[in-house]
Amino acid sequence: MATLLLAGFLAAQDKDAVLGKWQNPSGEGRVEISKRDGKYFGKLYWLKEPNDESGKPKLDVKNPDESLRKRQIQGLEILKDFDAKDKGVYENGTIYDPKSGKTYSCKMTLKGEKLDIRGYVGVSLLGRTESWTRVK
Repeated sequence: MATLLLAGFLAAQDKDAVLGKWQNPSGEGRVEISKRDGKYFGKLYWLKEPNDESGKPKLDVKNPDESLRKRQIQGLEILKDFDAKDKGVYENGTIYDPKSGKTYSCKMTLKGEKLDIRGYVGVSLLGRTESWTRVK
């Protein structure tokens, strides 16, 4: 019985290895991944340039929903509803791109201190992958 409990605990820890802070390849933004109700989410907690040319916080002006265009980009939840699958694989989530205002299906694959983020439309073959690095 103790062995089963320990195995379950270790499996849960493995799935939670994605938790923490991650930086995109360009260094423009950082996302903190957290867990809620068994699913994984990511909030854009830091921007290299959080303000626009006038010194005001950048807003979500490209959002297709007009009622959301006054939201600040810094603080947006851009990763939503990921399920932990095989070891290091997180699927069935979405990623929101505030630069374009588009939301894509997304898969995340943890590879040590790198996190491959694959956004796609329809099937995963039709997409793009970025490798994020863990923020120490």
